[in-house]
Amino acid sequence: MVVGAGTAGSVVARRLVDAGRRVLVVEAGGRDEHPAIHDPTRLLELWGSSVDWGFWTEPQPGCGGRRIYWPRGRVLGGCSAINGMIYTRGASADYDHWAYQGCYGWDWASVLPYFRRAEDHGNASAASGREGGPLPVTRNSGPSALAEAFVRAAQEWGLPLIDDGASGEREGVSLTSRMIRAGRRASAWASYVAPVMGERNLSVVTNALVHRVVVERGRATGVDYSVDGQLYHARADEIVLCAGVIGSAHLLLLSGIGPARQLAELGIRVRADVPGVGENLHDHLVVPLVWESRQPVPASAVGLEAHLYWRSHPGLLVPDTQPVLMGFPFPPPGWSRPEQGFTAMAGLDHPRSRGRLWLRSADPAQAPALDPRVYAEPHDLEVMVDSVRMVREIVGQRALDGWRGSEVSPGAERVSRSQIREYVRLATLSYHHQVGTCRMGVDSMAVVDPELRVRGVEGLRVADASVMPQAPTGNTTAPVVMIGEKAADLVLGRTTVRAAREHSAA
Repeated sequence: MVVGAGTAGSVVARRLVDAGRRVLVVEAGGRDEHPAIHDPTRLLELWGSSVDWGFWTEPQPGCGGRRIYWPRGRVLGGCSAINGMIYTRGASADYDHWAYQGCYGWDWASVLPYFRRAEDHGNASAASGREGGPLPVTRNSGPSALAEAFVRAAQEWGLPLIDDGASGEREGVSLTSRMIRAGRRASAWASYVAPVMGERNLSVVTNALVHRVVVERGRATGVDYSVDGQLYHARADEIVLCAGVIGSAHLLLLSGIGPARQLAELGIRVRADVPGVGENLHDHLVVPLVWESRQPVPASAVGLEAHLYWRSHPGLLVPDTQPVLMGFPFPPPGWSRPEQGFTAMAGLDHPRSRGRLWLRSADPAQAPALDPRVYAEPHDLEVMVDSVRMVREIVGQRALDGWRGSEVSPGAERVSRSQIREYVRLATLSYHHQVGTCRMGVDSMAVVDPELRVRGVEGLRVADASVMPQAPTGNTTAPVVMIGEKAADLVLGRTTVRAAREHSAA
């Protein structure tokens, strides 16, 4: 059974179906029928719509007491049906660091084949990978003049041009690779599962709210879920939670798997005392800088055409900032929106701050509390200030002279570090890359082991962004697809941690 038909769930379901397993997919959302899902130019229509869970964080003291909006997909395809469609693998060092912490078998050399298995570039040599995977990865072969100017400006500033599709090296600037096929969004569901919907060994239940995983004598045996108020029970030999960084941790807690004291306070019977459930919550952050444009900004298939990676300190192993160009004005709340303009987002990819998720009640229909503790670590705030200053310098390069009008937000008058710091607190938004609430590892706070098995419960795994120990360098969709590919092999017994540990010992 696969709980959640989002990015990872779609991958796991397809690979198990291909292997001949009988698979039941249980999804809280509905069919991917919203027309804006399939039209990349209508991305912003999906946020706050019927296909969005529409989560909000707890008030963030580091952001002036504001709540931060977290859109999450509630539809077949999950977040891959409502995101910005950027595909990037992350830095090779990200995964080597996972392995260093005890996530055996998740080093770069071990995960690279799973990225390649998923991808279809149409031209294998362009991405040092194989052709023919289910997921199209489309190069931005016809960038707008603004995107081209932005890339040149970053090079004038001193960044190298990088191949965002192939290399595990990250520092530099590139046009984005995107999950688009023939002008339509290629969600994980559309790419992986839709082509096999006629298979007899696949069943899909939509609009189904899972209440809990049923645990009997230490083993997960099924789930209770409701559709239109009617309660159902489904049994399974093995369950893979793919409900996302919020949903998977939420379901574990509702099922009595989590910090024993927290569960007991809510009257939930403790099935396994796993204190790390809901901990380690963190996110990529962005801060919008908006300029008026001296000329009309050309329309593109999707407004996220170029991005860059930069180390805020030369001693860092991987870049910790990821600014992105948006071909339209996207000012923070309270700032004016120019009629004609563009946005360059400053970005923070490796925050030190960690928060948590917890239950408000035992009611499965009530969203959990979400507190990422943004800027709780002062270093994160200083890195974001550095990213803002760097973005300003890039936009100030000669290549963008024909585009750069007046700075709308934060405004050219805000020049001192303290002024920029205050703007960052007021303007910080999520890049929608939350991870970590069911962290993988081998220590006492890990929720799943390196084979993605939940501690203390047999027959139950988690496979989605919640298992990441740290956020990767770059957007999270590609790594989540990779996790789904590897999870399927783990379920099928095609790869094991023991083999990875023996290899490392040799």
